[in-house]
Amino acid sequence: MTEPGPGQVSREVLARVVREHAGRLAASLMSLLGDFSAAEDLVQDAIETALRRWPVEGIPDRPEAWFFTVARRRGLDVLRRESNRRAKLAQLQWPAPAQPDDRLQLIFTCCHPALSRAAQIALTLRVVCGLSTAQIAAAFVVPEATVAQRLTRAKRKITQAGIPYRIPAADDLPQRLDGVLAVIYLLFNEGYLSSTAERAQARDLVDDAEWLAALLAGSMPNEPEVTGLLALIRLQRARGLARFDGADHLVLLADQDRSLWDREAIGQATALLMRAARAHHRPGPYQVQAAIVACHAEAQRFDDTDWPQILVLYDMLLYLAPSPITRLNRAIALRYAKGPEEALMELTELEDLQADLERYPLFHATRAELLRDVGRPEDARAYDERALSLTANPAQQALLAERLNWR
Repeated sequence: MTEPGPGQVSREVLARVVREHAGRLAASLMSLLGDFSAAEDLVQDAIETALRRWPVEGIPDRPEAWFFTVARRRGLDVLRRESNRRAKLAQLQWPAPAQPDDRLQLIFTCCHPALSRAAQIALTLRVVCGLSTAQIAAAFVVPEATVAQRLTRAKRKITQAGIPYRIPAADDLPQRLDGVLAVIYLLFNEGYLSSTAERAQARDLVDDAEWLAALLAGSMPNEPEVTGLLALIRLQRARGLARFDGADHLVLLADQDRSLWDREAIGQATALLMRAARAHHRPGPYQVQAAIVACHAEAQRFDDTDWPQILVLYDMLLYLAPSPITRLNRAIALRYAKGPEEALMELTELEDLQADLERYPLFHATRAELLRDVGRPEDARAYDERALSLTANPAQQALLAERLNWR
């Protein structure tokens, strides 16, 4: 019997099942057809059909076989008009059951070194993880048109250069690892605080990111950055119950009920991070980010936070992986370690150097907070209004709207 039944499919369950099995379908079709564009078209058609029919009919007992059947029928329809692909699709048979790590393998496949890093990540987030162009643009803090161009160029290069989309050999995996880690990290970020208006957070994306990170850590135990990313995700998830109130409004770190934090999970993730650091002595950006979150998690109260230590860790992170968002986060730590005046000076310099932050709502919201701290409430209001205009997330919108009404 199909489970769950018609009308019983929640949005999160539907999204999770569709994304999981669509990723496996993409892996099978790319392997069988050797044609990225054709495979992507068939996968997108199957996804659209599932999203239209499953809420009414229920999720099939064998979603993967259902996807393959829909894609094959669509492919045969296309072949009636494109006879040059008939031979390839005629060879399609329902493959052996997919292995549980098919999506992880497909991520490695998409992170081909012939593509730029930005193109690798954008392509993988779109094709394998199912994020929209708008969500990817929010992750990169760039205009949506820029991401669309990257995707178009990447697909064109794949076709023109005849880049084979196959699972890379074991020796080729390390050179693709940075791209794979970035994909999982950005997938987690989109789930942790969604960039869309549909929901404040997407738990299914968070689940996917943790599952992929754990799978990767199991297959590459000697890569400390993989362990660092897994620890980072688990540390962030450990305070999940305290991040939103009963109305699904965002609760800032300073105001969270820390009794709701999962202390056991925090201890386990911190121990995982420490073991990786001691065993390998190869610090990297994900390990440092996890260490920053661990510092926050270890404080029993917000006032107990070791801000000087966090500031040192941000300095290390800037050395390892400089970025405007890291500088912004460092400025937030600077606010508590040395005062709002120094933090505001840092943000002013950052604003002059990084035009992309003009589209980043957290930059404007942070500047507003600092301006209030130094007694400039009217200036702060303008930045809160700018932040509100830039975010689609309903929880962020509610928080900013409250600030504007209060002050």
